[in-house]
Amino acid sequence: MDVFQAIHTRRSIRKYLNKPVDWDRVVNILEAGKFAPNAGNLSNFKFIAIRDEEQRKKIANACLQQHWMAQAPVHIAVVSEPEKSKRFYGVRGERFYTIQDCAAAIENMLLAAHSLGLGSCWVGAFQEEKLRELLQLPESIMIHAVLTFGYAAEKPVMPPKYRIEHCVFLEKWGQKKNIPFSSMGWWSVRTEKAVKAAGKKLAKLSEKLKKR
Repeated sequence: MDVFQAIHTRRSIRKYLNKPVDWDRVVNILEAGKFAPNAGNLSNFKFIAIRDEEQRKKIANACLQQHWMAQAPVHIAVVSEPEKSKRFYGVRGERFYTIQDCAAAIENMLLAAHSLGLGSCWVGAFQEEKLRELLQLPESIMIHAVLTFGYAAEKPVMPPKYRIEHCVFLEKWGQKKNIPFSSMGWWSVRTEKAVKAAGKKLAKLSEKLKKR
């Protein structure tokens, strides 16, 4: 699975099979998170892997009673040390770079899981104090999200998405004039692959017809 296919086909999964995830896959997901871009290469993110069933149930309850989470055999809590970034970048590092670093790590992990045949979901709704207590986090640690991982028991369809021309401006806010046609309404990499695949099929069909 190439990166564009992973981006296009990944879905948020909230139903999981009762099937364990081997630790090697979990480590690969954690590695993907570790390699995310981060301000100053401070790696200001930490990951807490949770596999114990009772702990997962408690975490699901702390995440505003999202009990479906407990079905997933692996949770990963993404946390940071805001003071670490603050020492280098001041308030901007504490309140902005830290969040960006963790978000980049989260997306890496979601895509890595999908490429490994696993489903996942990014959960950002939780009762912070309850979750902090469950994870025994020091006061200096900030929690950003809980990610669920497991084998999917559902195949959600792609939700409606804006067309690319609704999301892109050229040179400045609001400017759409003179945007090259190829960037409007097309996913160029996927389109190129589809055209090549169609060309191969036509060539094969042509050869068959010649032999008749």
